[in-house]
Amino acid sequence: METVEVDLDALARRVRTAAGSRTRIVVGVCGAPGAGKSTLAAMLVARLNADVSGTAVVVPMDGFHLARSVIAVDDRADRRGAPDTFDPDGYAALLRRLREDTGPVVYAPEYRREIEDPVAGAIAVPRSTPVVVTEGNYLLYDHPAWREARASIDEVWFLEAPSESLRIERLVERHERFGKPAEHARRHALGPDETNARLVFGHRDRADLVLRWPRW
Repeated sequence: METVEVDLDALARRVRTAAGSRTRIVVGVCGAPGAGKSTLAAMLVARLNADVSGTAVVVPMDGFHLARSVIAVDDRADRRGAPDTFDPDGYAALLRRLREDTGPVVYAPEYRREIEDPVAGAIAVPRSTPVVVTEGNYLLYDHPAWREARASIDEVWFLEAPSESLRIERLVERHERFGKPAEHARRHALGPDETNARLVFGHRDRADLVLRWPRW
């Protein structure tokens, strides 16, 4: 599949064309840890909202991290970020609500890195918002629960970093920024994060579009 460079204007046009006159469209950004998914999602939403305020909102998959108290009872605490440390059924149910609910607002959870836990009801999605951008590692994961989530996403883009070395360095820096000692940050980036990255890369060919950052 051809890889194209990130072009915010072109992506915004693509979203607007896909949305047409529909009530709501859900666009997904998938990629390995540290690829810049949340950055792209935020930039795209800001670009869309610059044209028409209230057009778009970000609803990350990371809001469905299982709480630390849940994964502390087994080995998942050492593998946080793996598919089984999330609640994919809850994520799929939220995406269905975002596509089908006719109520005035849908509230979504948000993952807070400063506490390393999700916070319920942190993101409001008014009925009048026509574009939802969701981002996460496993939007293309070929497992029944994750396929249910994918079914409610109109198209999924796979995002790549300019290089793997930059992706890993960015990931280490993020771990350090949120309190991990330097050695622990690098060990986590090269251990559990890299295991998850290899899994995510295996689903690249299932994307509707493959993107790469031209630079950081």
